[in-house]
Amino acid sequence: MTVSQMPGPGMLDDVAVQRSWHGAAWKLIRRQPLGAAGLAVVLVMIFMAVFAEAITPFEPEANSFEFMLAPPDGQFWLGTDQFGRDIWTRIIFGARTALYVGFVAAFIGAGAGLVLGVGSAYFGGLFDLLFQRVMDVFMAFPLIILALAVVSILGAGTSNVIIAITIPFIPHCARVVRSSALAIREIPYVDAARAMGFSHRRIILRHMVPNVMAPFLIMLTTFVGQAILLEASLSYLGLGVQEPTPAWGLMLQGGAEEFAESAPWVAIFPGLAITLAVFAFNLFGDALRDVLDPKLRAR
Repeated sequence: MTVSQMPGPGMLDDVAVQRSWHGAAWKLIRRQPLGAAGLAVVLVMIFMAVFAEAITPFEPEANSFEFMLAPPDGQFWLGTDQFGRDIWTRIIFGARTALYVGFVAAFIGAGAGLVLGVGSAYFGGLFDLLFQRVMDVFMAFPLIILALAVVSILGAGTSNVIIAITIPFIPHCARVVRSSALAIREIPYVDAARAMGFSHRRIILRHMVPNVMAPFLIMLTTFVGQAILLEASLSYLGLGVQEPTPAWGLMLQGGAEEFAESAPWVAIFPGLAITLAVFAFNLFGDALRDVLDPKLRAR
């Protein structure tokens, strides 16, 4: 091998990174097979949502009344609905709606909960007392009830659904993050940082936030699945995403009862999509908890 053919430092780094990724993936599959399966389903959903136009030849809003309630066949893989729209196409584009609402609501809700939870634990005192009482009021209501109340005030629509789902997530994440931050606040290196004159912002960002990321990431993955389920529930009740936007809850609303016997595929396949999505995120969240929790990891 000549000098020009020998791999350089950059190529060696790329090979090392590739091997590390392969090793991490294999370790995840070997130790957490269910979590790896959930992650695979999530990645497939994301791929389908991003490349929806290239996967199916049909338009999600195109009506074809000559093919109304057509059963699954070679042309329409999952059949058509009462308006002649291809169910496979609407499920794919519905994944885009579900993931958009799920990720945006989960990230905003969990992010706000992270900031408020860490701030409440760090400053303590009267602020912590008042903040926790406000959180108790919000947590007294189930997620779906509080989301229904918010969307009833704001009205239907994708943006309002995201707001309605985000608000119930904030107190749940803040309470979990606060419990972890309280223990971190008493660690000596936090007192040492105060004694050295570090600002509150630096102590929170450099010393407290990184140490509560494990429960935060677990809550974040769980919130995405819950947000998808809440969005489908609100859309099914007519308070969420509105027609003609493709959404899994709307598909159930249009065919779950009226065509349960004559065309069961209208309700079965959207219901399976919701179940699979929520189940996949829950599996991945459980695996992430087992990996990040020191007690479970040691076991």
